[in-house]
Amino acid sequence: MTKFTSLLAATGLIATLGSVGTPAQAHHAFAAEFDANKPIELRGTITRLQWTNPHSWIHIAVTDEDGDVTNWAVEFGAPYSLLQKGLRRTDFELGTEVVVNGFLAKSGEPVLNASNVTLPDGRDFLTAAEDSPGAGN
Repeated sequence: MTKFTSLLAATGLIATLGSVGTPAQAHHAFAAEFDANKPIELRGTITRLQWTNPHSWIHIAVTDEDGDVTNWAVEFGAPYSLLQKGLRRTDFELGTEVVVNGFLAKSGEPVLNASNVTLPDGRDFLTAAEDSPGAGN
């Protein structure tokens, strides 16, 4: 090996080792975390938006019949997929009430994989990641 290729190889190794401790956002299959046999519909107010890859998330505050509030994390597909379906980041203003249909997390946590979302103006959009039951493929 020449000195130049040795230097390139060493630089690549250092770059690789330097990224080992960097946390990565995990991408998972629907079936690993959600139960297709447990559909649910939630009505809540948006408290947070994460328009990120590989999945976007909204967080909604849901009030039950007793007045108790539960904060739910709702998983959508990737931002590009949502854009292709007509959804924009600006459709999810904080404080907006939405209706979300989807599937409960296997963990029992208040986490939902959404198949669709209905906005206050009546527009209804598919939101599912490509491998989930509500993806429409």
